[in-house]
Amino acid sequence: MSKPSLHELRKQKKLEIKDTVENGPFRADWNSLGEYSVPRWYEDAKFGIFIHWGVYSVPAFGTEWYARNMYREGTEVYEHHLKTYGPPDTFGYKDFIPQFTAEKFDAEEWAALFKRAGAAFVVPVAEHHDGFAMYDCPYSEWTAARMGPRRDIIGELGAAVRRHYMTFGVSSHRAENWWYYNGGRELPSDVQDPKYAELYGPAQPCYGDPAYPLPILPPNEEFLDDWLVRTCDLIDRYGPQLVYFDWWIEQPVFKPYLQKLAAYYYNKAAEWGQGAVINYKFDAFAEGTAVYDMERGQLADINPELWQTCTSVGETAWCHIADHKYKTSGVILGDLVDIVSKNGVMLLNVGPRADGTIPEEEQQLLLEVGDWLAVNGEAIYGTRPWKVYGEGPTQIVSGTFNDTKRSPFTPQDIRFTARGGELLYAAVMGWPEGGTTVIETLGNRSKQLAGEILQVELLGWSEELKWSRAGEGLIVELPSDMRGRGILVLKIKYSTPEAAK
Repeated sequence: MSKPSLHELRKQKKLEIKDTVENGPFRADWNSLGEYSVPRWYEDAKFGIFIHWGVYSVPAFGTEWYARNMYREGTEVYEHHLKTYGPPDTFGYKDFIPQFTAEKFDAEEWAALFKRAGAAFVVPVAEHHDGFAMYDCPYSEWTAARMGPRRDIIGELGAAVRRHYMTFGVSSHRAENWWYYNGGRELPSDVQDPKYAELYGPAQPCYGDPAYPLPILPPNEEFLDDWLVRTCDLIDRYGPQLVYFDWWIEQPVFKPYLQKLAAYYYNKAAEWGQGAVINYKFDAFAEGTAVYDMERGQLADINPELWQTCTSVGETAWCHIADHKYKTSGVILGDLVDIVSKNGVMLLNVGPRADGTIPEEEQQLLLEVGDWLAVNGEAIYGTRPWKVYGEGPTQIVSGTFNDTKRSPFTPQDIRFTARGGELLYAAVMGWPEGGTTVIETLGNRSKQLAGEILQVELLGWSEELKWSRAGEGLIVELPSDMRGRGILVLKIKYSTPEAAK
């Protein structure tokens, strides 16, 4: 029997998608998808690891958008490529693939590190804008299973993550492949060679900001069908409990396909008996049908709906580059605490080297985060926002791409999380002068906490604390031995006025 053609495979998958969408609890319209509810595992998780790893990790220059910018004259990446590898008609992006060998990739080591870091879920990029799939995709030859590493990276990592009792997700950025390589049409390059069309995609002409280009023509039916088929196959093949999408799917032409995709995924998840999450940006999905993600950004106040921020250990690039400027673990933890206090989840990215090793600086950051969570995790995992997110002078610049714009948190900044109706956590974001912290929100005239405070403990400290409650606030003397430990978390048990009756 002859092997089915790609056309036949796509046709068969489209019929399967149609059947699943029409015969499950969710239909492909926003009203039906509005019945979606965020699964408990994700509400409780709070902290996950994102992974940008692919062919772009070989040049390790600029950002993960190397594949696009190497074909754009006048960019720093183009000039670097010209000097280092030659013109893009003699050395194109495809020529990096043989160097992407992943010879030191060990899924078990990665999973153990992420578990040690305190991650509850892990989300690798299954396919970036560059069109090279990191998994065994049946609709393309340009995959890590057939070229470069010749391994099913996503399959190996998914199995290891689950063995370490973390939840597994995937990220798809394929939508941007419609225009990503358009610069290669404007200068001599291998993008124009039909032999490589499957990798380089349509490379449609664009206008506007090159960082956020607008194609002259929107994706056609063939491209959109292929996007839907590939994404549904990715879901079936690896059973992820979270699917993350990058920004460009908010284009109007994608809307009916997003509804089909969500109905298919949620129906499959119901069939499998597992809670599923879709992450989206901007207005790609209708509110309440998936989980909003804010790239490198935070919110100024509590959001009534659970949300997520994706950010990275590096301040600029998401992938491995030679000259990263790294954040500190203190900055990362400050953001995590602030995000969780506002009903959010943090997805923190790392960028492995092309050989499959995670840079030592990034490993150290993850271990420091994990050490803090090992002591203070009960104030993060499984908590819910309190009546107010906190207090203090530091203002968060709300919105995307603002993760490096906030001022450092001060000892006067406090962030709250809650567990049930009578247990509150107060994170003191720095060491206060004299070692005494005053939490104004919890004073004895507090509107937020009208009941009696019964007990105050410090996570990581076994001895009793000296504390009192006055009009100016809850006053706690912190033990000097805890100075230098970064963010300190007070565990506060209280009674409600109703309980006292």
